[in-house]
Amino acid sequence: MKILFAGGGTAGHINPAIAVASYIKQRQPDASILFCGNPHGMEASLVPKAGFDFAPIKVKGFQRQLSLRNIKNNAMAVAYLATAGARARQIIKDFQPDVVMGTGGYVSGPVVRKAAQMGVKTITHEQNAFPGVTTKLLSGYVDKILLAVPEAKKYLGECDDKCVITGNPIRGSVLKADRDVSRIELGIPDDKVCILSFGGSLGARRINEAIADLIAWHYKRGKIWHIHATGSYGVDLLPELLKEKGVDLTGCKHISIREYIDDMPRCLAAADLVISRAGAITLSEIEAAGRASILIPSPNVAENHQYHNAMALYNRNAAVVIEEKDLTGEHLCKQVEELISDPFTLRHLGNNARSMAIIDSNERIYREILSLVEKK
Repeated sequence: MKILFAGGGTAGHINPAIAVASYIKQRQPDASILFCGNPHGMEASLVPKAGFDFAPIKVKGFQRQLSLRNIKNNAMAVAYLATAGARARQIIKDFQPDVVMGTGGYVSGPVVRKAAQMGVKTITHEQNAFPGVTTKLLSGYVDKILLAVPEAKKYLGECDDKCVITGNPIRGSVLKADRDVSRIELGIPDDKVCILSFGGSLGARRINEAIADLIAWHYKRGKIWHIHATGSYGVDLLPELLKEKGVDLTGCKHISIREYIDDMPRCLAAADLVISRAGAITLSEIEAAGRASILIPSPNVAENHQYHNAMALYNRNAAVVIEEKDLTGEHLCKQVEELISDPFTLRHLGNNARSMAIIDSNERIYREILSLVEKK
């Protein structure tokens, strides 16, 4: 079996593909797998590190806001687009895949479309509750559309018969992480509330500002354990904000400030409440862990998809949502206080989140790929 994966631009498009590819190799060690993506994108480093072959194709996304920089970017995107079809054809011709799977982002568009035109079986996987432009454009070409949540189906018009709910691939380490063990490893007492907060790898200024107020509110009490990732842009910002508020974390064991969280499965298992953006993979992991959450969707993403992701949980009473335009430190502190003072609500939110989790996503996607290979 030969599978060609196309996707890139963000980790949210790359990591699900790597997770599925790794699962396929577990089930069929002799399967041949190739990834294609932008030679200057994250995929160019992440894919080889995961042990898979990588074929470069130059594709660039279009920017919608008008500026000199974006005009130059879009001119280059047009130039790349003119050659992308021929490059995609060459990759497909050389590799001879049984199935081509797109996992989103501007990279997957020309590759999956060209494969469909060449008569190769095709699949696209949409991680978000609101399908992106690429998924919508490809919906008429592909054989199957794999969706993370049922809510996405209503945005795909007459393609209902192609849609299959598979969820998002979830790391096995998230599923296996144990709360008690994780708390012991992190030094968190069993009877203390633990908050886990983060705003993405770069770090969101508004979230760091609100978290500074939250830490100032609870740090002297010593009753709340708090793990927060500032992101790269918040490394210097958060300490300054805390200093302005008279917060000195020297020797403070119950508050951990990091740039990144590189042990997310453990921190997620230990937490009682998560405060985060609403990226698709993040939410899938929150659901799998069964954690209550306060979601602050990023307003700076395509089609405002994080808002739709967050509302999928909110509408099932599985999360609290605060839009960034309404985010203040006072509002966040009030919301946190209400939740942690009501253990029943905290557990109820977490249980509802867990009920939404699809923990066998890799197997579901694998079965859909196999079904197309058998029809070839």
